[in-house]
Amino acid sequence: MRGASRTDAGVHARDQRVAFDPTRDYPLTAWMQGAQKHLPDTISIRAAWYVDQGFSPRMASRQKTYRYLLLVDGTRDPFMVGRAWRVPELAAAGALELMAEEARAAIGHHDFAAFRGAADQRVVTVRTLSDVSVRRLDGDARMLAIDVTGNGFLFNMVRILVGAIVDVGRGRKQPGAVARGLASKDRRDLGITAPPEGLYLERYRLDGDETRQGP
Repeated sequence: MRGASRTDAGVHARDQRVAFDPTRDYPLTAWMQGAQKHLPDTISIRAAWYVDQGFSPRMASRQKTYRYLLLVDGTRDPFMVGRAWRVPELAAAGALELMAEEARAAIGHHDFAAFRGAADQRVVTVRTLSDVSVRRLDGDARMLAIDVTGNGFLFNMVRILVGAIVDVGRGRKQPGAVARGLASKDRRDLGITAPPEGLYLERYRLDGDETRQGP
């Protein structure tokens, strides 16, 4: 099996892609319904397509969007435990605007060397982020979403970026932390690493998605 993206323990995925080369020719509906019976309750197959033998979703990746959920509530919400990071300080006046401004500094083609975990030893650390936004979700004023869209990500990159944005919003870092980290390439210029439970692989775009048809 060839997965599209690896995620840290505790991270969620709404749009993961997995490819494999079957030894039997079954209709797509059979692959979906049959495989579903062998999966845990935490995993569900939502769609299936035919692809070329040996197809690698990771190599065909065009764009990914991660979403980080923040719960702005002074009281713990049992329904959101393991699903969002609770940061009550973000209820302060102007916090959302500070975060939105901080997020914009990450948009573009940059060297994100400061935004990776120690386990990431890749030589090339330049990535392109086409959008980084912070907004309040409709329907629940307590919920904030940080959406990060790009062509590729380093290990812990989104969680470190979110940590910097949040630490600016709650006053633990001076505004401009993201820009300073990009310029210095020094992890110490940024905030904490956000916990994994609030992070979601929200959308995946692969070459050929527009022409694929599922059951």
